[in-house]
Amino acid sequence: MPSIQELLDREFGTIAELIAAQAQTQPEHVALVQEDRRIDFATLDVMLDRVASALQRDGLRAGDSIAICAANSIDYALTFLGALRAGVAVAPLAPGSSLDSLLGMLNDCAAKLLFVDEAVSRNLAPASHKLQARLIGFGFAPQAGQSLESWLAPAGSKPKPVEVDPDAAFNIIYSSGTTGLPKGIVQPHRMRWGHVRRGGDSGYGPESVTLVSTPMYSNTTLVSFFPGLALGGTVVLMAKFDAGKFLQLAQREQATHAMLVPVQYQRIMDYPEFDRFDLSSFRMKFCTSAPFAAELKARILKAWPGGLVEYYGMTEGGGTCILRAHLHPDKLHTVGQPAPGHDIRLIDDAGKEVPQGETGEVVGWSRVVMTGYHNQPGKTSEAEWFDSEGRRFIRTGDIGRFDSEGFLTLLDRKKDMIISGGFNVYPSDLEAVLSQHPAVLEAAVVGVPSRAWGETPVAFVVCKPGQAAEAGQLQAFVGERVGKTQRLHDVRVVKALPRSSIGKVLKRQLRDEYAQLPEAQALKN
Repeated sequence: MPSIQELLDREFGTIAELIAAQAQTQPEHVALVQEDRRIDFATLDVMLDRVASALQRDGLRAGDSIAICAANSIDYALTFLGALRAGVAVAPLAPGSSLDSLLGMLNDCAAKLLFVDEAVSRNLAPASHKLQARLIGFGFAPQAGQSLESWLAPAGSKPKPVEVDPDAAFNIIYSSGTTGLPKGIVQPHRMRWGHVRRGGDSGYGPESVTLVSTPMYSNTTLVSFFPGLALGGTVVLMAKFDAGKFLQLAQREQATHAMLVPVQYQRIMDYPEFDRFDLSSFRMKFCTSAPFAAELKARILKAWPGGLVEYYGMTEGGGTCILRAHLHPDKLHTVGQPAPGHDIRLIDDAGKEVPQGETGEVVGWSRVVMTGYHNQPGKTSEAEWFDSEGRRFIRTGDIGRFDSEGFLTLLDRKKDMIISGGFNVYPSDLEAVLSQHPAVLEAAVVGVPSRAWGETPVAFVVCKPGQAAEAGQLQAFVGERVGKTQRLHDVRVVKALPRSSIGKVLKRQLRDEYAQLPEAQALKN
């Protein structure tokens, strides 16, 4: 068998091969931890063979797909990795999805088997007669299926060798749309192999301990999970994020790496007993998926050992920007510079590149990119932009501007930008002003229809614990600090902002909720 380094030196290889090599090199090294359960690389390798063999026994071939809908667990990880060994693509689905959405995604990816935990199985019960996929349960036997343990091929089973096409589907990750069928983003094996090969640059390896607290159906998680494990490190899985539990686990397991979203960082930094935990083992922390406030980055750099890296990019791939915050403390308001080998451009509404210093939609190119949206060629075309040489860039929908040193500042989502009286109003600018108020914990600004202005900005504000502020007071606070075209039409003080499972504020939901109010109706008349 080739050595680990020989595998990594190849232009293309598979994660399953790396796991097998780790089992030969360090069989007793702990690979996965979940609460009190621990398995080493030798056991992991055997279990992957049993999963792959069971899939082949059930008639699945390379290119077929399975789906997993469950909380993070060792069983989840074994199933995902075992499917990859058989060349079978995995569709990791969000347990919080509606029944209709789940059924739609299962139909779209044509999953032959659906692996679930007990909570998901209960939620699926009303629609069990509509399921085309056979159910396999993690730790239990569903009514219309069997348990993972009874489904697995016998110990000692070896799957038939599979040749993996670099461009074949590795996984299908569904976008977190709140209405309609989410788009299935097909990520090829080549894309994931690129993530793993770069992992050594971030310190992943046999001495690393990666604490995973974001869900495994999210690309945010997988870009950390696979390098952390395949390069020989230990991965500690949390079924559900809790700031106190995260800190306890980080100290107990001597975590070196973690990928977190901004709302998780906020909760950890605000945890009353944060200072009593020993986090000195950390080498590197990562963040992606949502806007990351400069003030929060500064707090983390000051109080939490190890480096801090922000990634800006899309699940679809294309271009990525990287901000090594610990090396550029004067650039915390940016998302960094394009990663090596990545080409980031800005274009206007007509698809023309904008001059240096001007704003435009961010588009990106790299070799790490999705194949397309599953069964949706029209949507795939909408997401593409081609340069003069015919290279395929992915459109982000974000509006940004480069500074003279090549650092990218994001201004807002293109679809969230408000055009009021013909003027562009960026919600992020207003949110930044609101955050300066001493009583404001967080804020979200959306545009709502207005007969007089076309659109007008409305703010939703969450106050800090033990503090309060009146809507009129906040409205006046912003009005004193912005231009006339940016003034807020209304402020709603709320207990919490609606978020997706990985912490993105659901602005569409805020707009929809506001549309039901009498104030919204009056604006239209």
